[in-house]
Amino acid sequence: MKKTNIHNNTPSTSSSSWAVLRKLLYIGLGLKRWLLVGGAGIALCAIGLAVVIKNILALTLPNILPWHLEGLVVGATGVGLIFLSIYGLYKSLGPLLLRYQNVNSLAQTIYTRRLRERGPKIVAIGGGTGLSKLLSGIKAYTDNITAIITVADDGGSSGRLRRELGLLPPGDFRNCLVALSEEEGLVADLFQYRFAQGDGLKGHSFGNLFIAAMTSITGSFEKALYESSRVLSVHGRILPSTTNHLRLVAQLDNGSLVRGESNITSSSGTIEQIMIEPADCEAHPEAINAIDNAQLILIGPGSLYTSLVPNLLVNGIVNALQRSSAPKMYICNVATEKGETDGYTVFDHVNALQKQTFRGVVDYVIANNHRVSAHQGPESLPLIDNTDGTQNVELITGDIIDRQIPIHHDPVKLAGLIIEVYHGRGVIAHDEHETSIGKIK
Repeated sequence: MKKTNIHNNTPSTSSSSWAVLRKLLYIGLGLKRWLLVGGAGIALCAIGLAVVIKNILALTLPNILPWHLEGLVVGATGVGLIFLSIYGLYKSLGPLLLRYQNVNSLAQTIYTRRLRERGPKIVAIGGGTGLSKLLSGIKAYTDNITAIITVADDGGSSGRLRRELGLLPPGDFRNCLVALSEEEGLVADLFQYRFAQGDGLKGHSFGNLFIAAMTSITGSFEKALYESSRVLSVHGRILPSTTNHLRLVAQLDNGSLVRGESNITSSSGTIEQIMIEPADCEAHPEAINAIDNAQLILIGPGSLYTSLVPNLLVNGIVNALQRSSAPKMYICNVATEKGETDGYTVFDHVNALQKQTFRGVVDYVIANNHRVSAHQGPESLPLIDNTDGTQNVELITGDIIDRQIPIHHDPVKLAGLIIEVYHGRGVIAHDEHETSIGKIK
């Protein structure tokens, strides 16, 4: 497939603009059908006008030619005028089309937009940096995305707004809004801007303050997310797993209990189980509806115990997952997390997820199989372990690591692998590494 060079700013031939016009007739854009409808409308109007004029003026036209030839001549004249108008439009719109071609082909943009509108209904459950990375990649394939996000964050700017304003922690929601946004320039940078100084402002991000202000104006956190999505041109939905204020409680291997997300991640013990307070909080109705109608459900990536599991403990979420027939994929982190999953293998991640929910919670596990020579910080990459563990779970491995930040996923490679698996293909090449599918036995 020929690749358009978006850096070429000086196309000089008319063939370039004609090429753009041809692309506008791609299958799936919906332009050809409307051109045909418009042409049919013009023809009917012409026939109707001719009938009216003939009857009003009682015209008797001389038979210069046989009637069928006269019809052909009039029709050919009409077609000629139509083509003349098309040429005039081309002359007027040609520079505009070329300008779009230089930035991002207008036809390709429209085509991509239509494909994304028809993309699969995907639900992504999680929180933190991992979920926003996933969304920034998966949005290239569909607009029908619903992100269900944890509300247990109690640290940093989000924690301060939660304590001072009674607001659901906005940080993860802000990151996901930006990840799904079509505004990749100044507006997205503005939402992520963090104040470095100022009494009361230092440490806050503009996006968090924006969501807080929008919540006050609209009267609800959900409406604030909706209006923020409009500002950022977000395609998809972002929902809290619950509108209750949650507090996490971790039971450690020594039997002690640690309350609060920030305290859990800084504790020295090994997590045995995560609980939420209040335990009887109900899931957001739209979150349940999204799961019920999903064609693909993604869990992760993200902090296992503080970003993923809390969503699944909310009343109604697990029941919705159990009755859903959509394929469910768990996206394992590419690195273990200090204070949460020290020393975990992929199997340990899956086992912990099943232990907190139910055995069939996922059908597939996506894991990285590319190793890097040096680790960043105290984290270590989880090992691929398919020699023991859960049954009836497909293990899919591939090079999905971000070469610049080896403890993070690469959004493009991760999304590509997920969509390939969703469409049922068994082996996919990613760079020089091959994706493989096997069983976790």
